[in-house]
Amino acid sequence: MSKRLNIAPTKSSLLKLKEQLKAMQEGYELLERKRDILTHLVHQKLKQYKQLRQNTRAVLKDAYYWLGMSQMRLGSVQLNQIALHLKPAVNIKILNRSNLGIQYPAIDLKTLPLEPISLIGANSNIDETRINLQKAVSLLAQLGETELLLLRMIEEQRKTQKRVNALKYNVIPKYQETIHYIQSNLEEEERNSLFQIKLLNSAHSETK
Repeated sequence: MSKRLNIAPTKSSLLKLKEQLKAMQEGYELLERKRDILTHLVHQKLKQYKQLRQNTRAVLKDAYYWLGMSQMRLGSVQLNQIALHLKPAVNIKILNRSNLGIQYPAIDLKTLPLEPISLIGANSNIDETRINLQKAVSLLAQLGETELLLLRMIEEQRKTQKRVNALKYNVIPKYQETIHYIQSNLEEEERNSLFQIKLLNSAHSETK
């Protein structure tokens, strides 16, 4: 791979390359800041995700316990009949959000009041089951949103790191080397021109 760009060593090329290099260096600094912010956010979101998973497991454990108790007390048939007549316990909307250029679906969840059950044989086990399942759904929605955002943040962090590395180790050094090469050529041309002028002046003096 060439260490410099294939550009004619002219003054106009030099000025253009210097402007481009300045813009790339500013872009590099912005990408570095973005990468650092993403790294910090990933660590924060990972901590939140682990806590959510722990909480969700605990609530699901309680929900399944009470569901099992309700099934033993009422039987599967009556439990299914009760479930069929229940109104939704949560209202969920999926919204499009953006954070640092990362698009992700956000969950807007609202818990709804649990209506009383009028069926004969319903008992407190059902109420506990519904309460815990409602909590579980809410936590699972939060967990899903957090997990998806975390994955997309990690992917964006990797992409940003690749761009930072490309600029730092490939693009910027190539521009710097090209600028150095053009400057050296222009300086050499200037020295040659000055030398030729001196020779012409010397030859002109000798002819007088």
